[in-house]
Amino acid sequence: MAIPPLRRTRGKAKHPSGLTDGAGLAITRAFRSRASGSRAPRAWEDGLDTILQLVLNGLAVGCIYGLVALGFVLIYKATELVNFAQGDLLMLGAFTCYMFVVWYGVGYWVALALAVALVAIFGAALDATILRRVIGQPQFSVVMLTIGLGAIFRSFASIAWGSEIYTLPTPFSAHATRVAGVAVSHEYVSIIVGTVLLCALLYGFFTFTRVGLAMQASSQNQLAAYYMGIPVKLMFSLIWAISAGVAAIAGVLLAPVSLIDINLGFIGLKAFAAAVLGGFGSIPGALVGGITIGLIELFSGAYLPQGFKDVAAYVVLLVVLAVRPQGMFGSIARKKV
Repeated sequence: MAIPPLRRTRGKAKHPSGLTDGAGLAITRAFRSRASGSRAPRAWEDGLDTILQLVLNGLAVGCIYGLVALGFVLIYKATELVNFAQGDLLMLGAFTCYMFVVWYGVGYWVALALAVALVAIFGAALDATILRRVIGQPQFSVVMLTIGLGAIFRSFASIAWGSEIYTLPTPFSAHATRVAGVAVSHEYVSIIVGTVLLCALLYGFFTFTRVGLAMQASSQNQLAAYYMGIPVKLMFSLIWAISAGVAAIAGVLLAPVSLIDINLGFIGLKAFAAAVLGGFGSIPGALVGGITIGLIELFSGAYLPQGFKDVAAYVVLLVVLAVRPQGMFGSIARKKV
């Protein structure tokens, strides 16, 4: 049976921030027009509405960064590996959901569940077949391996789905509600609500379930967990599965806002910065770091000259690390000799 062609997105350009022509782009254009003197100064109330709009969009973008950063932290806490292919797992999740929705006509929610399950299984298989073998090796080898895996994932996506830009139809697309002068996009609200629900679910899983507690024990002391009868290798594979599944959810949530292409995974670089900013190894720090970078990115894109938006978050990161090298929520590990 011939595979139907992918639907190509037309008429929607990508904003440099990764957002489509929507509220975020309109806000940026309005600020730049005002900065150049082509538009009269806004009233104080309009300026407040614009700030609230930026806060909403920044929170949504920051939640995506936070979810991907959460994947970095979960894997690092368990195995002390830094997975630079985390962003590419996000890309695979978005493409997989798109394939089910557009190619096969599957409902959005069912397609979301299938995409998360497939990417999670793929993440566990990666750990069992490849990444488990490099535990204990020099970090440089691990970094190069995960960067290479990311390049392979992008090549696979290009072969399987093409190198065009696609859009994922969702129940939230093209819907917005105006609240107190602020255009509240349902797509952005879905990102924020989805992030809150996912974090609550993960907190409950790691705190109140036996498997979650076993994962925490394996992360804290592998040898002690092994002597207590915990299957440490299985726990590590489950952690990789959860991390990959979280990345897939982030990709599906981001897809309607940023569109889908093979370079979507490069968002992982900013998510890595968010994990470092919050304190590498701190789960709350990953989420706070992601939201912080998202807000900085949106406000700098609106108020600062063009080009500053892409570097403002890294400048803040350098300043924070200069003052507090362990990050906002990180702790300094001390070893007694």
